[in-house]
Amino acid sequence: MFWRTLLTNCSARTDPLIHYGRHFGRTIRTFYRIQPLIKNGITRNMQLETDRITEADLSPSELSEHKIYLQLLGLSPGLEERLSSGEDHDAFYVADMITKGIDSARADDTKSLKSVIVDWITPPGGFLTPPIQRNVKTDRGFHHPRTGELLCPVNLDWNDPKIRRELISGQFVPSGDLWPRFLFRGYEYDPGNPWSGLFRSSLLVYAYKHVFTSPSSVANKGASRATRSCNARIHGMKSVTIPSIAYIATQVRFGLSSQPTFSRASGMTDSEFFYNLVIELLEDPEEHEEVEDLLMWWNRQIFPTYISEGRAVHQDSVISKIKERRRLLQLQASAVEGPDGGSGLGDEQPVNNA
Repeated sequence: MFWRTLLTNCSARTDPLIHYGRHFGRTIRTFYRIQPLIKNGITRNMQLETDRITEADLSPSELSEHKIYLQLLGLSPGLEERLSSGEDHDAFYVADMITKGIDSARADDTKSLKSVIVDWITPPGGFLTPPIQRNVKTDRGFHHPRTGELLCPVNLDWNDPKIRRELISGQFVPSGDLWPRFLFRGYEYDPGNPWSGLFRSSLLVYAYKHVFTSPSSVANKGASRATRSCNARIHGMKSVTIPSIAYIATQVRFGLSSQPTFSRASGMTDSEFFYNLVIELLEDPEEHEEVEDLLMWWNRQIFPTYISEGRAVHQDSVISKIKERRRLLQLQASAVEGPDGGSGLGDEQPVNNA
């Protein structure tokens, strides 16, 4: 109790762990209980290091938790040593600060997206009828034709008056496994090919840029005019992560809804279930090909400057010609020197009788 009171009264606002917690929530897990994660992680690491167990002994859920714990350690230099000290108050303090960071980032993003999302769903050069208030959410969700259409599960027909009445009245509340139309490119769903356009809507890209590469990068088509470093750059983020896509999708889903406050377990939004299902799909090994293609698409939208690292170079390009020339010169030099470093003419030289 003493440590809990003391640590709570510390100047936690400036602790770097909160900073790392914000990034953890956005890119690794936003709905996670950090204290048991750290407690279990410390114990499991000790068992692995002393060969009492191996990773093969871990259940799928334990292995997943272990990977998340290692990702947490990778965020903050020296964190592993700090947690390995054996001091219980250190583990409690770290968990508390990381959790504060997760919660504060989620609250900040929820607040900032609430107003700008109205601009993104307004037709270019047009307007919404009726208008949507930027800082009040009661007229959103299924109460408005535009947000209602975007939130309507793809297995339902928003144009059906009966379905619309049931959604508006709350007689039917879509659970987190009934995914909305806004997740798809052009907001169009192909029941014959559910992967077509999934997680590729412009609305998701706008929200991702707003959170990770600055609000100005949305209006300027990727070129940020921000005077401060963006969240991605601060943390050295060079590629999109699966949990970050799930995080943004969850934030957009809430931003379109009529719910005034964010709750992980609200029956109206079912945010945690929705978020976990998105991650479950995108981390499914059987969906590897589709997910790899999706991540490549996302990186082109968000981090185009880093895509060049993995791109093939045309054979007729200048750099290919230079590399080919260098390769030929090296082959010629090797032929002259011979395999043993000699001249390549043999040990005996021909006699010149002239």
